[in-house]
Amino acid sequence: MIQRFIELGEGYSDIYELIEIGRANKHRVARLMALHTKINGQERTSLIIILQPTDPGNFQPLYICREGIPNPHFTPNKRFDMFKVLAEELDKNIIEFDVKPSDIFPETTLYYNHIIGILRMNRYLPPLS
Repeated sequence: MIQRFIELGEGYSDIYELIEIGRANKHRVARLMALHTKINGQERTSLIIILQPTDPGNFQPLYICREGIPNPHFTPNKRFDMFKVLAEELDKNIIEFDVKPSDIFPETTLYYNHIIGILRMNRYLPPLS
């Protein structure tokens, strides 16, 4: 199984693409996630849509808008509200937890490997096969 993050941006105009990916692939949406972190004193959130693996190919995409949305627990905002509406449309819960910020990793790839490890450990992603 190949699990890979596909970064759309930081959640400004690309949040609309993330929402559209969820709607267009509602039959494949496995999970909706919000990862909260603190960067330079600001509370930020990454929004993620995890799709079911492809068949054939066994590729599982994780679409992300990384750290560009204000944490809704500190600053309510329309972008997170749109994500909540998507969750209601898809009858999914938004899984939320705190993570380290990506800027402490020398490369974004290492950050994504770290997050994939956390998601596997918590059984939000299947293990490697």
